[in-house]
Amino acid sequence: MDSTQLWTLTDGHAGNRRQADALAAALDCGPAKDWLLEPRLPWNMLAPRSFPGADHAFGSAFALALAQPPRLAIGCGRQAALATRLLHERGGKVVQILDPRIDTRYWDLVVAPEHDLLAGDNVITLLGSLNPVDEAWLARAREAFAVFAELPQPRTAVLLGGSSSHARFDRSAFEVLASKLEVALAREGGSVLITTSRRTPADLIAALRHRYVETPGVVWCGETDGANPYEGLLAWADRIVCSPDSVNMVSEACATEAPVFVFDPARVSGRPRRFLDSLLAHGRIRAMDTQLAPFEVKPLRETARVAALVRERLSL
Repeated sequence: MDSTQLWTLTDGHAGNRRQADALAAALDCGPAKDWLLEPRLPWNMLAPRSFPGADHAFGSAFALALAQPPRLAIGCGRQAALATRLLHERGGKVVQILDPRIDTRYWDLVVAPEHDLLAGDNVITLLGSLNPVDEAWLARAREAFAVFAELPQPRTAVLLGGSSSHARFDRSAFEVLASKLEVALAREGGSVLITTSRRTPADLIAALRHRYVETPGVVWCGETDGANPYEGLLAWADRIVCSPDSVNMVSEACATEAPVFVFDPARVSGRPRRFLDSLLAHGRIRAMDTQLAPFEVKPLRETARVAALVRERLSL
């Protein structure tokens, strides 16, 4: 076995890395070796299916590393599913996050969201996605962004994504969201804590930059504005408004103790719609309106539960 007891393997996409890192941290197995996978043709198209030559799908370094698998490997995403499958064939214990879209027998455990409707003896399901947000994480964020405590309440965090294959969130949708928010701000005052994502369209960002210049708060539109204050937004928010397009973003908002309002969940289709419908049924989110009235919530903290099941099932 490799002297490093834990590996994380992803394609580098932020959502995949965040889930793999969150589970690794929750397992508390020591420092992890992070593999950034850059598959070659045809493996980037075929993963996680395996054919002769798959050992070299991720280059010579990974091919050599296969001879000494770690005690545990955690992969997230389709490309990582091939890498963890190869490690499993060599005797390593592996956990694959997200539905690999083929038979789950090639992994020790598969961790998948309930809305994927995946079932099996080695499948662990959760509501939403894995993330690092817990009491300790929020406490560190409040300390790091202590200046936000000076902003007038209620502090409304607004998390903006963009269009996806299951939801349209563009400039026109933002204008509707903003008009609802402005009604609440006009009635109650307070401040805004707004952040965009990599998928937020440029014309939406252009509109956002000038919309809240007279409103107390912080508006982050990209790296030109400095470091993303996202963690501070979640930690100091009295309420959170999310665009409906990202399961990861809504999951992290729901891991806080703040009421979460999702803009127009009805515009979402497919598996993410099942996720939002489940949160609505559990009372963890509400559809955004002009009131943004507070309601009692129970933080959605699935990562610790999943980690405990992984430890038990793999005898870690």
